[in-house]
Order: sequence, then structure tokens, then C-alpha cells
Amino acid sequence: MLKLSGSDVSGHEVVSCIRQGLPVTLDASQLEKVAKARELVQELIRQGQPIYGINTGFGLLANTSISGENVAELQRNLILSHSCGVGEPFSPEVVKAMMILRANALMKGHSGIRPEVIELLIELVNRDVVPYIPSQGSVGASGDLVPLAHMSAVLLGEGQAYYQGQLCSGREALEKAGLTPLSLEAKEGLALINGTQAMTAQGVLALHDGDVVLKTADVSGSLTLEALCGIPNALDARVHALRQHRGQIITAQNIRKILAGSGLVYSQEHERIQDAYSLRCMPQVHGASKDAYSYVESVLTTEINSVTDNPILFPENGDVISAGNFHGQPVALALDFLGIALAEIGNIAERRIERLVNPQLSGLPPFLSEASGLNSGYMIVQYTAAALVSENKVLAHPASVDSIPTSANQEDHVSMGSISARKVLQILANVQNVLAIEILCACQALEYRDRSQLAPATKAVYDLVRTHVPALKNDRFLEPEITLVRELVVTGKIKETVEKVIGSIE
Repeated sequence: MLKLSGSDVSGHEVVSCIRQGLPVTLDASQLEKVAKARELVQELIRQGQPIYGINTGFGLLANTSISGENVAELQRNLILSHSCGVGEPFSPEVVKAMMILRANALMKGHSGIRPEVIELLIELVNRDVVPYIPSQGSVGASGDLVPLAHMSAVLLGEGQAYYQGQLCSGREALEKAGLTPLSLEAKEGLALINGTQAMTAQGVLALHDGDVVLKTADVSGSLTLEALCGIPNALDARVHALRQHRGQIITAQNIRKILAGSGLVYSQEHERIQDAYSLRCMPQVHGASKDAYSYVESVLTTEINSVTDNPILFPENGDVISAGNFHGQPVALALDFLGIALAEIGNIAERRIERLVNPQLSGLPPFLSEASGLNSGYMIVQYTAAALVSENKVLAHPASVDSIPTSANQEDHVSMGSISARKVLQILANVQNVLAIEILCACQALEYRDRSQLAPATKAVYDLVRTHVPALKNDRFLEPEITLVRELVVTGKIKETVEKVIGSIE
């Protein structure tokens, strides 16, 4: 069970809740604070004070007064007019994360929304009602307005939603789930859509799966180091202690643990004085990405447990402040950084793949095929890896450096964080495939080594891969095999196989 109180929720908890199908509940004591903020909204309406988004228009129309009898219609119009996204829909995981994260932010008790609106939002999650939300349309400044409007429309019985995987109208989805549409009241539409939860939802999924990728890269790199009979001296703990970057230190430690007991790297003479950078500098490169990851995790954890809408209410003294907590710049920068960090993992892994398949660099049969010439072996999987990392270099260009003014220049600087978020998920998927290709090639290279000399941890990974993919003797259809190994990467089975032998890796 995941209990939302507006505080102390982690992205990993949200992702685990969604993937395990756990119920989400709301902290009862915190709902009382939500109700207090709602009382303040009602008092402000009675006083007739002009308060942005409660009895005024939005954006450039902030100076347009709205009469008391029209404040509810104003909120409904807001949701309908903002539901104008385009493109492929977000995955159910992203949408459920959006709903959980938006509910958690509203639970802080500074948004002026009724408790029952948050309760209905969470019931959508618990009853598997997934709003259909197009993935394009947010500029990430007044919050993720467009995707959150599509999410909110279903609460009104509008828009579309999946119920147990079947797409239907929002009203029909609610009826099938035994839920009743609601009518929004003053401030509630604005409270629902002024937030960064679309970009942050994608971010927490990328962060969760990126953790697996970063640790799996240490495993795939270790396999390659053994397959190429690499020199282990560069992993010496004393070397990394002199530079002190935490990511570098733990990466070297991980690889030492994975390779412990190897006769292919530790028990033989090496003709070379030193290895190429893609082998020798794994601690420095993987480690830098891990340090970037830690920064991104801290940003997203803060964002998850923050108030990100406008105006913000302070029920303890009746203050209402229009500010800019909806601006997505902190998340946009962080997700661009995460994309760059993950892209670098793919870059260095592709160079290791090249060293495995190139006979001039490996001393192994060309493209890891005994009958090369008649067979191409693993020649073209390196092309695929090259294509993926090249695509990542384009995707890693930061979206957060762009800004196009909106709302007739009232909103004259925007974060484009939703684009940062969509890009990082594609970069992640590409890197997962690159690591799968490296693992395939490393295991094939080990067919030409004395596998009795493998470290216990890498031997366990080799055996796992061979239960799914046999050694390559003659050319065959390779795409399904990449897919099979990618699944071992994505699900964490590669990492877990190593951890069963040596304990946890960081």
C-alpha cells in the first residue's frame, strides 16, 4: 500500500506501487488540512476579492473578472479548452504516475481543492481507469497544462479513458468502474492542471529503470573486460580514492566484485601495458553518470513532495500568493542531465562492442564467427548499436535551453520540460538495447576463452544468457535474441543474477 500525505514519497515507491498493482490511500489527517484550504477559497469568494483563477480569467485574461455564479463554469471551461494534446498517448504507467503524483502534491493542503476531488483521482488509479492522454502539447511552464487537463477531463466524465485496458469515453469508464463524475468548483480545475506531474511522472519511471541500467552497465562491461582479457590494474581502489568522486569509486568497486575470482583478468600475463579507454575508464565514465543520477534523484524527490500550482493558499493566516511554483525548469534541467548521463552509458558500451567484434582489436575471430566470410556473425549488431547511440546524441540535446512565449507573452519563459521527459525515456530504451547487444557479443566472445576461468558472477550471467540464446555457430535471425536479452536487462535479471553471487552492487 502507498499512503499519500504530500511528504516523504519517493519515485521508486510510486513505480513499485504501479507495477505491483498496490492500492493507494490518502492520509486522513492530511485531508483535514486540504479541507481547511478549501474553506479559505469559499471565504475568499464570499468576500469578492479578485483572486487569480478563482474569480478571474487565466493567463493574459487574469484581469478579467468572473462573476460568482460563473466560477464553476470557469473551471469546467478551463479543463475542456486545455484538453488539446496531440501525438501518441502516454503509457498507462506514465498516466498512473501522473495521477498519484498530482494527488500527492494536492495533499500538501495549499491548493484549495476539495478532498473528494483527490479521492476520485486516486480511485481512478485503484480501479484501473487510465485517462487517454496525448503525449505532446505541454511547454512545461504553467505546469503541464495540456496533459493534466486530459487527465482531469475524465473526472468530469469527459474525454477518453481505458477501463481494464479497453478504450471508451470518460463517462463510460467511470460508470464501468462504479464511479460518478463530479462537477468542479472554484479553483479546482486550476489546482488540477497547474503542476509538473506529466514531466515528473516520466522522470520517476526513467529514474527507476535508469538505476537498473547503470548497474547492468557495470555487469556488461565486466563481461567484456573478461572476454578481451583486460588489465585489472585500473580498477585498483587506491587510484579512485585519489579522485574521490563517489560514482567512480563505487563503479570500480562493483567491477572488482563482479570480476573477483576471474582467471581471465587476474591470473595471466598481459602483453599490453594498458587498455583502451572504453575498458580502462569504465569507473570514470559510468561513475560520472551515477553521480548525475544522484543529482536527478534528489531533484525529483523534492519535486514529488512539493506544491507546484498557483495561486498558493496559506490557510493559517488567509494569505493567497500568486507565484511560479508551476514552472518546470528544475525538472527540465534534471531530465536533460539524466538523458545525457544515460546516453554516455550507451556511447561507451558501443565502443566496447566494437572492440569485441573487430578482430584487429580483439584477437578473436572476425565478428565472433568461426566461419566468417560465409557468415557475418555479429557484424551488423554493432551497426544497430551505432545507430542507437547516434540517435541518442540527437536526443541528448537539451530541451530546457529553448523557450517560446505563450499566452500572448504573459508566459514569456517556459521550460519545455515535457520534451526533456519524453526524450529521456527514448534514450533509456536505446541504451537498454545497446547493453543487450554488448552482453550478447561478450557471451559469444567467451566461447573462444577458457570459461572455467570465468569469475563466479560473470559465469552466472553467461549461463543465464545461454538458457535463452545459444552460442552462434552459423548466421541466424538475431532480432528476437536481442529482444530476449534486452528483457533480461530491463527486468533487472542480469543485475540480480550477479547480486545472488556477490551481494548488492551500487
